[in-house]
Amino acid sequence: MKKFTALSLALVLFFGSFAGLRLRASAQSASSAVSAILIEAETGAVISEKNADERRAMASTTKIMTAILTIEAGDLDREFTVDSFAILVEGTSMGLLEGDRVSRRDLLYGILLPSGNDAANAAAVSVGGSISAFVKMMNEKAEKLGLKDTHFANPSGLDADGHYTTARDLAALAAYAMKNETFREIVSCTSKKLEYGNPPYSRTLYNSNKMLSRYEGAVGIKTGFTDNARRCLVSAAERDGVMLIAVTLSAADDWNDHTKMLDYGFSRVKSYTLETGCTAQTAVVGSGKSVGVYAESAQLALIPESRERLERRVILPRMVYGGVTEGQKLGELQFVLNGKVVKTVPLLAKETVEVNGELSLWRKMLSFFGIYA
Repeated sequence: MKKFTALSLALVLFFGSFAGLRLRASAQSASSAVSAILIEAETGAVISEKNADERRAMASTTKIMTAILTIEAGDLDREFTVDSFAILVEGTSMGLLEGDRVSRRDLLYGILLPSGNDAANAAAVSVGGSISAFVKMMNEKAEKLGLKDTHFANPSGLDADGHYTTARDLAALAAYAMKNETFREIVSCTSKKLEYGNPPYSRTLYNSNKMLSRYEGAVGIKTGFTDNARRCLVSAAERDGVMLIAVTLSAADDWNDHTKMLDYGFSRVKSYTLETGCTAQTAVVGSGKSVGVYAESAQLALIPESRERLERRVILPRMVYGGVTEGQKLGELQFVLNGKVVKTVPLLAKETVEVNGELSLWRKMLSFFGIYA
């Protein structure tokens, strides 16, 4: 009887795994794209993929990098006159003319909604000083983000030698960009009314990303097309605490591809409550006491079978100097999946512990030099 039970269990596990693989393979093969990938945004876990490491042209999905560098440069609302040479570019446009006055924020809407090549070039000159200098910044950022199969030749995505990415790299870039509040706000807009020009006048820019109106929970992010790249699309959708990012390169039917990919992803990924209880303590020098810590509740989206592989690390100094106040951050809980930290949760002091004035001064000195936060 025991042997029969064990055999039955083994068969269930085998055929269950086989069915999961078959579903995953089906999700890949159903895509019309040459290259595709679907990931969970926070952990980067791959849900399905197809030729995800094949280098291909990326068209205007390039503008994800152009936009995030523009945002990170700051000074978004200062107005300036666009570079007259930079805006002389073929393809899609936000309608910039020589002498027009804009802000970087205006350009971001022009870059990410109607996919303006003029806007991308104008932003590049504004941020980098020249298009070539900005392209260098793009490649430096790609290297910093670990995008090993990505190289940029221009800020707009027009076909050019040495301008390529992979579905995997593009998904990682999109996940990074979607962590930026300004970026997320802009790519989620179906339209935006702006005033710019010389003199400025009111106009409305419309988002080319149809997923925003076609798919429940869609929150972005970028379309693209050139003769060489064909139809390219990066989309993001969020439901019940789960954000998924889908990428297709050279797809004949990208809107339907993404609908199927995202539907499959939401059937596979769930948001789980993490175990954040912690009994650790740290000594408060000069008080003769130790202070306990706590972490607020947190959620993490996971593929069910990866849940058991999630590890938890407590990062907490053995002692702190100069007293602590209730709610002060003293360390963090790290949740690790396959060797990668996928979630951090602050560890906060449970109570206030005071020390004498001399040690309080010592704490201030350490804080000033960045030794104690």
